[in-house]
Amino acid sequence: MYRRKTVEQLKLEMPFGVQLDTNNRWVKLAEIMPWEKIEEGYGKNFKGEKGQVAKSGRLAFAALYIQGKLTITDEETVAQIQENPSMQFFCGFEEYSPEQPFDASLMVHFRKRITAEMMKEITEEAFVAEARKAIEKEEKGSDKSDKTGNDEKDTNGGTDDNNDTKDPEVKGTLLLDASCCPSDIHYPTDVHLLNHAREITEEVIDKLHEWLLRYGYVKPRTYRETARRAYLSYAKKRKHTKKEVRFSVRAQLQYVRRNLDSIAEQIECGAPLSLLDNDLYGKLLVVTELYRQQKQMYDDKTHSIEDRIVSISQPHIRPIVRGKTNAPVEFGAKVATAHVGGFTFIINLGYDNFSESQYLEASAEEYKRIFGFYPKKIIGDRAYATNDNRKYCESKHIRLSAPKRGRKSEEVKEEERKQLYRDGCIRNAVESDYGVVKRKYGLDLVMTKLYETTLTAISFGFFVKNMERLLRLLVLLFVIKMVINGSVRGLKFA
Repeated sequence: MYRRKTVEQLKLEMPFGVQLDTNNRWVKLAEIMPWEKIEEGYGKNFKGEKGQVAKSGRLAFAALYIQGKLTITDEETVAQIQENPSMQFFCGFEEYSPEQPFDASLMVHFRKRITAEMMKEITEEAFVAEARKAIEKEEKGSDKSDKTGNDEKDTNGGTDDNNDTKDPEVKGTLLLDASCCPSDIHYPTDVHLLNHAREITEEVIDKLHEWLLRYGYVKPRTYRETARRAYLSYAKKRKHTKKEVRFSVRAQLQYVRRNLDSIAEQIECGAPLSLLDNDLYGKLLVVTELYRQQKQMYDDKTHSIEDRIVSISQPHIRPIVRGKTNAPVEFGAKVATAHVGGFTFIINLGYDNFSESQYLEASAEEYKRIFGFYPKKIIGDRAYATNDNRKYCESKHIRLSAPKRGRKSEEVKEEERKQLYRDGCIRNAVESDYGVVKRKYGLDLVMTKLYETTLTAISFGFFVKNMERLLRLLVLLFVIKMVINGSVRGLKFA
């Protein structure tokens, strides 16, 4: 059962007669958060009027925000809220309480209820207005540039970059890019995965044999000690030849196949799979698919296969080929984002690898839906400069940051080079945002394990980054007003 609370909050009562500082960051955040939208989306998770009353949507969202901001564990998040009166005010408490607000295990349920789709709606509610202000400010700067004659030439269509006469319904700049948010898993190798699968099948055999033992069945032979010694002799070597790797993979495949056949025989003898808990049963299903994939790759002498499993505990994770120097392949969710006015909006988020260029049209249409017009410029890396994207941008009178195809004069080449350099400088903001969310807000190594909770954690990382930027803008605006008021008073009393 869920009882929606109003977002209006009483003044937080503190012990010893202490009052909260109105300039406290958590008090400021409480004033600008879209609590109405959060409560509306969170309340959809509950149906009926029976059962225990659930925690409020404000408390759930605020707890996840605090965790994303401080990059701490579930237990530490609960402890911080319990000890910090300002955080309790942010969470919607009406008076200070020294008791534990909720059990740390509820954080998992909060992440399940506040989905990535819900986070997209909240992000639009919170940051579209400020992004629109940034677009209008950019347009005013373009108008001034037009009046002074210092306008930029369009290198991808032959028209001026800031000329709105051709299509007045294009405004602002849209920055596109994609990145991977690695998950906390052991670096996957074929031998290690098969050894882990062998250990799981041995555990399943032990569980089923406990039930069959009463009927006098003999326990199947697993050769676990021999298999363990074979794996350790391989793992202790720092370097391996192709022949050694292939030999170890074949050996572990044989052990896993034998164990899977033994499990099938135990089931035929009457051992019920209900003896296994949900976690072990799920891993058994993953091991079955893992064996099929590894056997196929071994027979075909290849190291790639569609939907390859790289983690038994998190089978939804896929290898993402990024081509970076320090990490050519990363293992986690891939996110495609659009950056407008310094704010980041998630376009696509999932575990399957994809080409970010296919989301250019969707990003432009989403931009049109949110702001009411298409972007004047779309800036991305070379992956976005496909023929389809060029044709789409030309049809919508959008300048795509890409070199024009065909023969060009030296003068055009030089002007095009300068334009691409300016676009590259603007695009640095995207790389900066990715660096912030990964280094500061924990997306360089996502610690959540479940499919949906990991997507929520990634969405919160970008949301926290956006909210911190909004908070800085409001503080800066407040300081500017104070300076202006101070200068006016100074003139008045001079």
